[in-house]
Amino acid sequence: MVKGVAVKLKSYEETVPKLLKVIKFDEELKKHERIVLKVNLSGEVEECTNAEFAEQVIKFCMQNKNPGTEIFVAEGCDGKETADAYNELGYSDLSEKYGIGLVDLNNSEVESIENPEFLKFEEIRYPQILQDSFVISLAQLTDHLENGISASLDNMVGAFPAKHYSSFFSNSKNKIKKHKTKYQIHDILKCKMPDFAMIYSPEKNLLFAGQPLEMDKQAAKSLGFEWQNLEHLKLVEESFSEKKKDEVDVDKLIGISS
Repeated sequence: MVKGVAVKLKSYEETVPKLLKVIKFDEELKKHERIVLKVNLSGEVEECTNAEFAEQVIKFCMQNKNPGTEIFVAEGCDGKETADAYNELGYSDLSEKYGIGLVDLNNSEVESIENPEFLKFEEIRYPQILQDSFVISLAQLTDHLENGISASLDNMVGAFPAKHYSSFFSNSKNKIKKHKTKYQIHDILKCKMPDFAMIYSPEKNLLFAGQPLEMDKQAAKSLGFEWQNLEHLKLVEESFSEKKKDEVDVDKLIGISS
């Protein structure tokens, strides 16, 4: 696959499969036995991953996966029940329509991960289903008070399971909030970086697809930010800085007309 693509969106139904076909994502899917779409269903509705967007990614995966490959949607909502969000935002209907599983990361089986590269956490209880799957981070690009932007990387903060990171009388993940968001993002990504990202920007009507960190950089640029000035992106870039010699520059992304 190419490093990343940014295109104008005509419609989810038309642009998503065309974009994924151009970058040969159909070939990538055949390498994996389990595919997980990590969506964001926390916060206000306009910040959540649109179900119509997710549906087109699900359809493409269903049409191009190997016969035995499983597909799941996963989220661990902060401050509300994940099952309620699935119902309210249309994901329960998608589950019935396509026969895919919905995973509540707040209550899924975890493994304890210790990593000397964690900056704030001594260990993290990380969902096994993400560790053992090809993970696609599906995100809506929005402004964020602390980070500057919200995109594919901070979407993975939902992988902190509320079962282990909320207090007894709350469903808010208040135990992770003693650390700044940039450290939450960094340390959860040290458990596992998502394998692929798709980001939709309602403000610019752009769809990004490719390597998660590089797509977040380009998403930031589209909103007028210098990614180097966004603390969480700078921190992740510095920590995940080992690059293959044949990688192209981030600004040389392929663009196609939708």
